[in-house]
Amino acid sequence: MLRKIAGASATNAARASMGVRLPAHWATASLGTNNYVVTVGLGTPARYFTVEFDTGSDLSWVQCKPCKDCYEQNDPLFDPAKSRTFSTVPCGARECRELPSRTCSPDNRCRFECAYADGSQTDGDLARDTLTLTPSDAIPGFVFGCGHENSGFFGTEDGLIGLGRKSVSLSSQAASRHGAGFSYCLPSLSSGTGYLALGGAAPANAQFTPMVPSRDLPSLYFLRLTGIVVAGKAVKVPAASMLIDSGTQLTNLPDGTFAALWSVFARLMGGYRRAPGLSFLDTCYNFTGRAALQVPSVALVFAGGATVSLDVSGVLVRLGSDEPHVACLAFTSTGDDAPVGILGNTQQKTFAVVYDVANQRVGFGAKGCA
Repeated sequence: MLRKIAGASATNAARASMGVRLPAHWATASLGTNNYVVTVGLGTPARYFTVEFDTGSDLSWVQCKPCKDCYEQNDPLFDPAKSRTFSTVPCGARECRELPSRTCSPDNRCRFECAYADGSQTDGDLARDTLTLTPSDAIPGFVFGCGHENSGFFGTEDGLIGLGRKSVSLSSQAASRHGAGFSYCLPSLSSGTGYLALGGAAPANAQFTPMVPSRDLPSLYFLRLTGIVVAGKAVKVPAASMLIDSGTQLTNLPDGTFAALWSVFARLMGGYRRAPGLSFLDTCYNFTGRAALQVPSVALVFAGGATVSLDVSGVLVRLGSDEPHVACLAFTSTGDDAPVGILGNTQQKTFAVVYDVANQRVGFGAKGCA
């Protein structure tokens, strides 16, 4: 997964080979989000924050004092005045110039704005401070967003860690210490523990598929979906470019691809009672009184032959505690046949997902966590 960096110190080379691993949790019960979180320290002395990690964006951020408009979060807001190592980034800095949406304050502070596809957004000052990953591993001068106006669908997590390929992402800022790559495993239960790792070796069972370039989103990670297998039989679908996104819950397929999957899956599930669903989850079943279920297996096939045989938690998703016996097909349609979709975190559960950025490929290792 990793390459040694020319001229790096022996210490950094050793760090790259070993990597650093943070426990990861599905925060649906504790923080009201369907995404995955880790806990990191920020500032000197370090104060700890629980943040979502997101491969679908680059800039990391936390909510900061003073806050004009902050959503309710789990921990106290980050207070820059209480950190000895905090500083704002000036407008002329490279990190500021690389932001897609930025302004400059009258006193030369770089102002950022991040807007997400679901309408959520955060605005504030671009800043630097020490990021503590573990007691023995910290990144001084870590560039992040100090959000003073934040709104949207964030649950109560304290902020976000961006894992894209721009220079402001955590993975890019940690590359000199841990190598150009990272991995994670997303547990299938809120009571389970997975991980987010910077550096380290790929599991021996990982199957790799090449990253494919995107003109519109060049810093993010796209894979080429070439097939779907349901109950051991190939379903004929056109190839599609899929954004792999740890910060999106459900896999979003081109309309024709979704229709082909739906048709086969619904036929094989004909013995189960259908249940009303939601607007975006319309293939639902009521399993009340069923002690054992026979759910058709689903596998996603990517370029190069990498086959991701989904855990059952990646095939069916429960509607929630109000309807504990109802579960729905965990895929949605984009609404058109453009050959672009999203590989969401539900379908990535229990796999060790390896981003080998140095070699431009992504790997999937089965049974990476529970």
